[in-house]
Amino acid sequence: MIDPAAFERYRHSPNARTTLPRLFLGAAIVILLWAATTVAVLLGGTYLFFTLQASAAPSANGAMQDFLASPIGILTALASFAGIWIGLWIAMRWVHGEKLSALIGDSRHVSRSGFLKGLIAVLITSFLSEIMLYLLQPEIARGPISLSSWLLFLIPIVTLTLLQTSSEEVLFRGYLLRGLASRFMSPFIWALLPALLFTSLHWSNSASAAINACVLASVAAFALLLTLVVYATGNLGAAFGAHLGNNLSGFLLISHQQSYNSFALFVAKPLEGPGWMVSDAILIALIGIACSLLTVALLLHPRSVLKVTADRSEASGAN
Repeated sequence: MIDPAAFERYRHSPNARTTLPRLFLGAAIVILLWAATTVAVLLGGTYLFFTLQASAAPSANGAMQDFLASPIGILTALASFAGIWIGLWIAMRWVHGEKLSALIGDSRHVSRSGFLKGLIAVLITSFLSEIMLYLLQPEIARGPISLSSWLLFLIPIVTLTLLQTSSEEVLFRGYLLRGLASRFMSPFIWALLPALLFTSLHWSNSASAAINACVLASVAAFALLLTLVVYATGNLGAAFGAHLGNNLSGFLLISHQQSYNSFALFVAKPLEGPGWMVSDAILIALIGIACSLLTVALLLHPRSVLKVTADRSEASGAN
């Protein structure tokens, strides 16, 4: 049983200017800034990348794909998520007349204990997931990066991955969820709509239909997990930590996507590659869903040492 008091405070925290038209306007501003920032950094980065390497010529995949597959390209792509934060600041300040910190929780501070617990819980379940994926497909090789270079890029990758994951959380589990929850009582609206939108962004044109289906099922389960911890705590801290742990596992430890191999210590058979059967896709989806359920147990079970606690407002001396 989850005490909804913290979430009720969070959902009722928006002011009277959080109407549906203003919510749609704010979302449009965020999308516009996100798209503009992404285009600017990717086009500029691609141009500089091949300008500085005058002897290099683009491969058959295209100049931008070559750039995105490079270490600097991955860092640039992660930096483009700053556009979400900029768009949200503009939307909250000029459309809703609120501070950006209002999206974090009723206390307006990230729960540090929630962040740490979410991070640890997902690192544990990601480790278990990798064991099960290895049993399914034991094709793992050493990544292209040396250990010294990996340590050198560790802080920039962690910092930019936090920028990326936190921006997505504050948009999907903060701005959209909070705004919709303030207008609608049904979780089929305020919980499912942002989760479905978040899930749809993970479709890959280079993967097969079966693999896309399994990935989307796993992402949907993870999105509902993140929504559930926000509901339980009324704060984005645990969601920040959980999302960061999930993405760091793929960026730095074992990569399952060829486009993100540059910084991973180990690389597995890419999901977008050939050779996957429908039965493999079903098992991958089940592994992802099972690990999300285990993460829910770690974060919400009353006897778990990682159980997250409800956010408290500033008036009651939170954080």
